[in-house]
Amino acid sequence: MKIINTDIEGVYIIEPQLFEDARGYFFESYNKAKMDEAGLKYDFIQDNQSKSCFGTIRGVHFQKGEFSQAKLVRVLEGTVLDVAVDLRKGSKTFGRHVAVELSAENNRQLMIPRGFGHGFSVLTPTAVFAYKCDNVYNKASEGGVRFDDPDLNIDWKIKPEEAVLSEKDKLLPLLKDIECF
Repeated sequence: MKIINTDIEGVYIIEPQLFEDARGYFFESYNKAKMDEAGLKYDFIQDNQSKSCFGTIRGVHFQKGEFSQAKLVRVLEGTVLDVAVDLRKGSKTFGRHVAVELSAENNRQLMIPRGFGHGFSVLTPTAVFAYKCDNVYNKASEGGVRFDDPDLNIDWKIKPEEAVLSEKDKLLPLLKDIECF
């Protein structure tokens, strides 16, 4: 497993070691001992999965307070642009984001610590997205930032007229209007 630093402290790209032969391939998608050894000590308690169509943008979502979540995310089918936004008040990278293409072909994962907003856009006809969380979801603690917030300046690689959004995501506030971690 290769762990790659990003421009924002705490956010890592994880590339598994792929073993290929005539039958196909094998890789470890998660190994707690190796993650711990790399200093990424998380106790994941829940796995989630979603399927979305081309143009879908989910996010930018987060959980507040005691229900804040760290996530290890990956794609099982298709390709997404995955985005982590630093929402930690006082952080030198507050408001900045990391955007990484995750796909079933590259098998990359993104480790997103607590204090970050998360979202992704679907770049292929469909995508199946899976993630581990280190805390349970709590509806009363959910929050979000508009995907098209000009202060975030995220290029989702989707034309605005092709964006597929939930009603909830259309109504999310701008970064300047939320209370951050």
